[in-house]
Amino acid sequence: MLTRYRVHDSAFEELQDEGANLVVCVSPTDAERTYLVGKLGIDEHTLQSAMDPDEISRLELEPDHVAMIFKRPKNYSAEDQYVFKVSSMGFFLFPERLVIVAPPDFVLREGKQLAKVRTLHDLVLRTIERTISHYLGHLRVITMVADSLEKKINRAMENRYLLNLFSLEKGIVYYQNAIHGNGVVIDKLRNAASKIGFSQENLELLEDLAIENQQCYKQTEIYSTIFASLMDARASIVSNNLNQLFKLLNIVTIAIMVPTFVVSVFSMNVRIPLEERPGAFWIILGLSALASGVFLLAWWWSSRRSR
Repeated sequence: MLTRYRVHDSAFEELQDEGANLVVCVSPTDAERTYLVGKLGIDEHTLQSAMDPDEISRLELEPDHVAMIFKRPKNYSAEDQYVFKVSSMGFFLFPERLVIVAPPDFVLREGKQLAKVRTLHDLVLRTIERTISHYLGHLRVITMVADSLEKKINRAMENRYLLNLFSLEKGIVYYQNAIHGNGVVIDKLRNAASKIGFSQENLELLEDLAIENQQCYKQTEIYSTIFASLMDARASIVSNNLNQLFKLLNIVTIAIMVPTFVVSVFSMNVRIPLEERPGAFWIILGLSALASGVFLLAWWWSSRRSR
């Protein structure tokens, strides 16, 4: 879907004609791709890269425009199965026009960062700022989900929750690589600020963005280290829970076998004591209960000694 805007005085005016200085294309169709390449002069290979979720972040200074591929976090859905993924978006900054090629979940006017947009350069930098905030928000969500899964793992007898944690760890790795690549692009923007036409205010914002992105990367790195170092411990918890279950089942099995042995002895087809006594049934039943009680008492005493 292709939408045109006129950006002026911190406002976005949607237009239908060619007089717009901002073109936003979300999941472009074949016809829209032809328009972007043929009419607006965007390189076809770079356009394909902007729609490729596996493309790395990069900055290219073309003779008539600046092309930038930036990685952003993909909105999470239940179909992702605890995997937080990233997607790509492209910025094509011409002297009089900005073209943004974005994935389906991109929303232009979202967040407080765009309240102070006065120029196209401001829009590019504020969108980067919003992307960094988006990463930080997802990291907080990942932490909350991980805490919830850890509580379930403490009681779990299966690997389902452990596999969910593996998925979270995979998402953290995706974020770490994407944020690192974005940091490289931000550094290149700072070095090429004069060629791109950034103002002094833009340069100050770029400095802040570099610091915020570095902090975001460090936080992601810490989370990745924690997930990797504690994964073996979490797997051991599941194994220990399963061992405790087997222990309980063994105790129940032995507790049932002891009275069964007593009854079996008195059920042999030979002469046995008490067969002439009218209360023999209750005596045998009592001996069985006594044997079970002695076993449970011995197990309880050995359990206390082992603590």
